[in-house]
Amino acid sequence: MNKVLQTLLCLLIFVTAANATKLKGHVYDQKTGEPIVGATVLIEKTNKGTSTGLDGSFEIKDVPQGSFALRVSYISYKTVTQAIQILKEDNPKLTIYMEPAGKELQEVTITSSKKGSTEREARRIEQQAVQVMNVVSARAIEISPDLTVANVIQRVSGVSVERNSNGDAQYAIIRGMDKRYNYTLVNGVKIPSPDNQYRYVPLDIFPADILERLEIYKTLTPNMEGDAIGGAVNMVMKDAPERFQVTANIAGGYNQLYFDRKFMSYDYGSVNHKSPYDLNGRTYNATQNDFPKGVFNYSNKVPPPNMVGSLSLGQRFINNKLGIILAGSYQNTYRGSNSTLYGSSVNSTDTYATLTNKSYREFSEHQKRYGLNAKADYVFNNKNKISLYNVYLRLDNIQVRNAITTAFDGTYTSSAGQNGQPVFSTRSRLTEQQIYNSTLQGDHKLFNDKFIIHWSGVYSSAKNDVPDNTTISLNGTRTGPVEYRTTLVNTSPVTRRWERNTDEDKAGYLDLTYKANNNVDFTVGGLYRDKQRSGFFNNYNFSAIAKADGSAPKFGTDFQNYTDLSFTVNNPGGGVNNSLTYDASEKITAGYGMVKFAVNDLQVVGGARVEHTNQGYNLLFPAGEPRPKGSQIYTDVLPSLTLKYKLSDKDQLHASYFRALNRPGFYEIVPSKVVNEDYQERGNPDLKRAIADNFDLRYELFPNASEQLLAGVFYKRIKDPIEYTFQPDATRGQDTYYSPGNFGTANNFGAELDYIKFFNKVGIKANYTYTHSRITTPKTSRRINATTGDLEPFLVDQTRPLFGQSEHVANVSLLYKDTKRGWDAQLAAAYTGERINTVSQFLNNDLWQKAFIQMDASAEKRFKHGLSVFVKAGNILNTPLKLFIKGTNPENDKIYENVVSNGQTLIRNDYYKQSYLIGLRYKL
Repeated sequence: MNKVLQTLLCLLIFVTAANATKLKGHVYDQKTGEPIVGATVLIEKTNKGTSTGLDGSFEIKDVPQGSFALRVSYISYKTVTQAIQILKEDNPKLTIYMEPAGKELQEVTITSSKKGSTEREARRIEQQAVQVMNVVSARAIEISPDLTVANVIQRVSGVSVERNSNGDAQYAIIRGMDKRYNYTLVNGVKIPSPDNQYRYVPLDIFPADILERLEIYKTLTPNMEGDAIGGAVNMVMKDAPERFQVTANIAGGYNQLYFDRKFMSYDYGSVNHKSPYDLNGRTYNATQNDFPKGVFNYSNKVPPPNMVGSLSLGQRFINNKLGIILAGSYQNTYRGSNSTLYGSSVNSTDTYATLTNKSYREFSEHQKRYGLNAKADYVFNNKNKISLYNVYLRLDNIQVRNAITTAFDGTYTSSAGQNGQPVFSTRSRLTEQQIYNSTLQGDHKLFNDKFIIHWSGVYSSAKNDVPDNTTISLNGTRTGPVEYRTTLVNTSPVTRRWERNTDEDKAGYLDLTYKANNNVDFTVGGLYRDKQRSGFFNNYNFSAIAKADGSAPKFGTDFQNYTDLSFTVNNPGGGVNNSLTYDASEKITAGYGMVKFAVNDLQVVGGARVEHTNQGYNLLFPAGEPRPKGSQIYTDVLPSLTLKYKLSDKDQLHASYFRALNRPGFYEIVPSKVVNEDYQERGNPDLKRAIADNFDLRYELFPNASEQLLAGVFYKRIKDPIEYTFQPDATRGQDTYYSPGNFGTANNFGAELDYIKFFNKVGIKANYTYTHSRITTPKTSRRINATTGDLEPFLVDQTRPLFGQSEHVANVSLLYKDTKRGWDAQLAAAYTGERINTVSQFLNNDLWQKAFIQMDASAEKRFKHGLSVFVKAGNILNTPLKLFIKGTNPENDKIYENVVSNGQTLIRNDYYKQSYLIGLRYKL
């Protein structure tokens, strides 16, 4: 019996040991040496098999011992069958090389490698690029948690984002340089901005799923426009595929915010896009009947689910000569935030501000985002090609902001009694932004391909329309937890505002290249752009019609709904004689010369660009401004030099110097006044452009096609940087405005680290950027005059970081990919260090945004016949936006609100909650 047990035990140990045997290896492309992801690896005559991971590796567990045939297959490659001997232990790792299946497929692979739609192709573009750049592929965008380009770009090294009122990313900050220092391209062509004041483009208008890839340039060469001190963002739209291709997705979801409260809306369909002045002329006096009351028809409801979808159709015809693609995207989402904002003021000789009031605000935002990309190209032969593409983008934002503001005075406490005199304010605002771009391009090769011509003709337009922006404010009272409205506030209880601006660009580009030999190219070229902008502003103020006894109508007694009120128009002309109604123009003429040559392993690209700027404005209705017309004319010479030294086939050094500029926006040089929520803003006709010298050094390692290690440093010296500060206005005497100005010389330097590594089915993408900048600007302080005893202000220079610059920015994404089972998953975290959000007029009272971590996740499961299911989750940690002052006034300790902590004073606290999306994707 014991012998039988011993025999069975030995057999069990033998079987266990055999089952514990592992077979490991890697699969590579024979020609390029790059790992093949998703190849099927099978041990014939067994049920053992797997697929290669993100690094081309495979591992088969519990394999039997003996002689077997290993079969490796992958689409577009020849199947490899190899005899193997599996041992009990210490099996050597296998290396399998696969050949492309045929000549035709090889050509397709080479062609597609230029597009950057896959991670492998994106890494190759980064490696071969002349500029220091980062690329995000269409596939990385597709499986990410992100729906807009603005959200995608936050994953890139050295990039942080500025968010809008619903928590979505909106503008890119590259290497600590504010959004004003960057420009935006579509297919390499600069597009205008719909923004009502500035030239930078809001990236949340672009749906991410119409992109082939996203490129972020961090250095410039002479053939690129020179107004990008921080960098340039290029959105490469989808191109026609070799074979007929259909890609479609549809998804629905919800925002956690509306599980917890209702969505507030209004009848935005009743909005008049033109004001009474627009409709009836300048001399017309408006009456109440000219203003529809639908904007006051507020309702609270449960919003429908968010819906997003896209469709792309493309193919090449006539023996691949004609390529056509249509790609469209539609997103209908309901977003919002719960916000607490504390008003503040600096009194007497106090060092820090005292809090004066509390405003609780609920934002409800309905966003409708449209994107359409249509492109046709025709290849006459291998020497001549033309293409025409059109891009149309639109973002409609229907927003209601409901606010309750309570002054911190003797009647208010936030303890058990909660007594006070709140003011109730509701704003309804429709914002429509549009961008259209049409570009005709040609590429031609002459004289045995030694002479190359590239040309572009471009028409672009951008529009921002905010019609009938309406605010109504009522006094109220609070006793304990009960609060209710009473009567309209005394001064301008209702305002209705029309604002719009349009940009129209016409541009031509020409590049001529002469290839002296295989190692030397000479290129000359230039552009001309004529930009025309118009701005319009119209504002009406109203008061309620008093009752017969002269008293104001009372809420709950004389009216239950704002639509019941009757109003008197206080300024029937609409205040159209406002300096915010203006025309402006900008004419850019540029030329450049560039040489590109290689000496052994060193590649050199150098040259210079000359840009001539003629920018001007004309106030149509000047309101006392001494300079109703103005212009700025200047010429800049912008040299650059890029060196790329190839250390081996997998690593290289990248060094660059370039000079760049930053032009003022149109509105920034127009001496107009605009009233914002908490301050007044005015342009500065004497504002100069900023000039910067930029230095860059980066080590680049590409171990294989999908992995990389990028480590670099950069330095920027900026002359006349443009920053916004509070300044006394020379025209209006004692008035103070938030205005742009030039402030000496600023320095900005830092280091970047970008790492992508895969371990079979698991991968990590991580990047970290350290940025340090310094700028000195004047601030106001106060003191008591020893002679008169009066309080007097004086200016003090203060050195601080650049506006919007975070010292530390980091991203970490954990990836999982199982090709055999069709799984992709990602957990992405983005860290943004503290940064200045608003520059205060007073010393030591700047508003800082607290450091935060944004966490998002996504997953996709693929099935047969091109169908897959995906989920996306955003802001899963419910990360708030918090603004604070680095210091506190002792008076703030008397406030019951929890606003003082660790020597800091809380000024704003916004919560956006989580968002969820689940959908279907189909690919043919």
